[in-house]
Amino acid sequence: MKALFDSSSIKCSKLVTHTYSTSFSLGIRLFSPKIRPAIYAIYGFVRYADEIVDSFHDYDQEGLLTEFIQEYKLSLKRKISLNPIINSFQEVVHKYELYEYADVFLQRMQYDLEVSEYTTKEAYENYIYGSADVVGLMCLRVFVDNDNEKFNSLQSSAKYLGSAFQKVNFLRDIKEDLESLGRSYFPNVHQKELNDEVKREIIAEIEEDFAKAYKGLVQLPIESRLGVYIAYKYYSNLLRKLKNTKSEKILNGRIHISNPMKMVILAKGYVRYKLNAI
Repeated sequence: MKALFDSSSIKCSKLVTHTYSTSFSLGIRLFSPKIRPAIYAIYGFVRYADEIVDSFHDYDQEGLLTEFIQEYKLSLKRKISLNPIINSFQEVVHKYELYEYADVFLQRMQYDLEVSEYTTKEAYENYIYGSADVVGLMCLRVFVDNDNEKFNSLQSSAKYLGSAFQKVNFLRDIKEDLESLGRSYFPNVHQKELNDEVKREIIAEIEEDFAKAYKGLVQLPIESRLGVYIAYKYYSNLLRKLKNTKSEKILNGRIHISNPMKMVILAKGYVRYKLNAI
């Protein structure tokens, strides 16, 4: 029965999520059980596409990405794929009408194989929209269960949150991006140098994104609000840690939040949620 295959496909997407991201795994566990499978499917798909362009340097990355995209396109027509990650995602794409967002995301993944430096604000923001904002919009379609009125009222905040998450990742991973991948995402970071003034500009921009995102976060449906809030708090704490870290240290290592601190964030967030303070 295909239902059994679809169930095993979702389990594969869930495994990918747990393997690659402890923070997002934690957030998804706090969602209502009815929306978790779709979010696992979205994360598994975007994670694998991202891995192709970021990690598989000893292989034909362009060929692998082309095959991945072709298999995805074929799955939309067939409504099935023997790749379980693509199979679970295509079902979600059809159910929540995510066609445009998925296409934009895959286009930006192709950029990572072609573009190594974003020198203008416009190019930088265009990349972030396609690599992060659309993922937030895909999740929002699931959160509001295709309610167009709710989606339209919250999509701006969802994009700001996606941007904030992505920019924090860029700042945290700047050493690896510059040295291992040869990429420079921030248009104000030149010649592999991150000085304190530029860091302050980047931090201020992310803080503004977070502030705008929070206004919509507190209006999310109850089924998803706590999970998104915990992810928001985790990244906010990571940003605060980056803010208090010397620029040269950020360029020489990867800043992270410890597991005990993640548990503290979870506990405090849960209390606020139970007190209806989110």
